[in-house]
Formats: sequence, structure tokens, C-alpha cells
Amino acid sequence: MMFGTSYCYTGGKAFDPALPTVVFIHGAQNDHSVWALQSRYLAHHGFGVLAPDLPGHGRSGGPAKRSVEEMADWLLSVLDAAGVQQAALVGHSMGSLIALETAHRAPQRVTRLALLGATFPMKVSDTLLEAALNAEGDAIDMVNIWSHSSMAQKPSCPGPGFSVMGMSKRLMERISAQGEPKLFHTDFTACNAYANGAAAAASISCPVQFIFGSKDMMTPPRSTKALLAALPDARTVTVDAGHQMMAEQPDAVLDALAAFLR
Repeated sequence: MMFGTSYCYTGGKAFDPALPTVVFIHGAQNDHSVWALQSRYLAHHGFGVLAPDLPGHGRSGGPAKRSVEEMADWLLSVLDAAGVQQAALVGHSMGSLIALETAHRAPQRVTRLALLGATFPMKVSDTLLEAALNAEGDAIDMVNIWSHSSMAQKPSCPGPGFSVMGMSKRLMERISAQGEPKLFHTDFTACNAYANGAAAAASISCPVQFIFGSKDMMTPPRSTKALLAALPDARTVTVDAGHQMMAEQPDAVLDALAAFLR
């Protein structure tokens, strides 16, 4: 589904704004496809699904937004274009910051908030920022290694013969080839600069769920204490995975989301 130059995957079903809407927000150097398994299931089980490509990513036109705040405003404009008054937001990594900021800016429009691989502050190391700016291939390799808990997930996803790490790397390379120059650095800079997380978390009144990967090296469990303290009533689910938990443990992530959204 296209809204101007913005693309949203709808899970293989025509989008119906009369259904309860779930919006899936991807992270840095990714697109809607990281949610393929979870979004498609929910679209066929009673939900209206929107999984947008952020500006400058995938099938959405650019330029890329330079800050989490700009991305949150853009997301609200997508909801307007889709005729959605209220939605549950599901965000991964950078997408979790966008979801959090959107709920802060428009609390009346967010019914539930699911944050995967989330932390605040979401600081990016100088080494990774430098690689993203001047050696993007190296940055892709670093993130791909750090985002997965194993070279071979068991069972493999979505079936025998598929490479979780290989698919993740190829996706980041495709986003790099299709998007504007230095897009990875743009995304990382937005994460690094976002400073409103504590205030945004303090303002949240809707139900919140965290899904953490027990082996996450990008946003490790020890880094989440401030966010958990700011949202003490949130439910927390931990899955046996790294940062790319939607691919490493798709069923566990889906089970947690489905239970929370219902």
C-alpha cells in the first residue's frame, strides 16, 4: 500500500482501518520485511496491519528523516493517510524509539506499545559510527554479527535451507544500494542523538510490553534498567535470541505479541 511516496506492507491482506490496527516499525538499515512472519500472521487473524518502510528505506521515498522526532511525526502522518485514529505500535531497536516518541506525542492515538530490542539512551559506539560513515560494509558485518546469537539458529527460520544471518546481511546491503548515501550513519546518528526517552517514557499511560533477547549484544539487558524503571508496570518477555529476535525466535516473538495485543 502506497501513501504518496511512503510504502506499507499489509501482511498479505487488504488493509481495513475498521479492524484493530497494529503498526510495525523497523530499525536502522532495515525495512518492513523484518516483520514478515509476525505481521502476516496478525493480518490473517483479525488485525489491520501496517508495516511501513521508513523514509529513504526500502520502497519509501526519501530523503531519510534525521531524528527520531521527525520519524514520529512522519509515522503520525502515515496513520492520517491510512484513516487510522488509533493503533498499537510495535517497534524494534530504532523503531522502538520511534514508537515511544509517537506515543508521547499523540497518546490518544496509541492503544498499546510493544518495544523490542529497546534501550535508552541508545548510544552507538564511536567505532560503529565511524564505520557506518566511511566503511559501510564493515558496519554491516559488525551489526550482523552482534545482532545474532548464533551462526545457525535451531530450528532455522523460516525453514531448512534459510540463513538468518545471510538474509539479514543481504537486507542491509540492499537498503544501502537502494537508499541515499550514508543511510546507516544517518540512522545511527538519530538513535545516538535522541534525548527525550526518559520524558517520553514517563508520559506513557497505555499498556506496554518489552520483548528482550537474552543474548542481545546491541541493546544488552544490562542497558535497559533506566527504561524499565521509567515504565515499572510494563510486562516483560525474554526470548532466547540476539537483537534480531524476530528472525531468530519468530514464534516466541509472535506468541508474546499476540497475547499482548489481544
